Amino acid sequence: MVAPDTNTQVVALRALAWTLGDPDRARRLIDLTGLDPAALRARAGEPAVLAAVLGFLEANEADLVACAGDLDVAPAALVRARAELEDAA
Repeated sequence: MVAPDTNTQVVALRALAWTLGDPDRARRLIDLTGLDPAALRARAGEPAVLAAVLGFLEANEADLVACAGDLDVAPAALVRARAELEDAA
C-alpha cells in the first residue's frame, strides 16, 4: 500500500465535489456506492471512497469527460488518480 500523493487526493476531492454538485448525479453515486450522505461526508478523504467516486465517473464516459473539462484535467488523469487511490486503499 502506497499513500496517494496530495495532488491525486485534491483532484479526487474536486471530482467528488463536482459529482455532488448535480442532484441527480449525486443520487446515482449514493445509490451505486451504498454510502448514505453522512457516511460519505465522514469518509470523503479515504482513498477507497475517492477511488469509488472516480470509478463511478469512469463508468459513464460523458460524466468523466465533463468532470475532467470542468476541473481542467485530462480524463486520463482521473483514471490514473483512481488507480493510484485503489493502490492506497
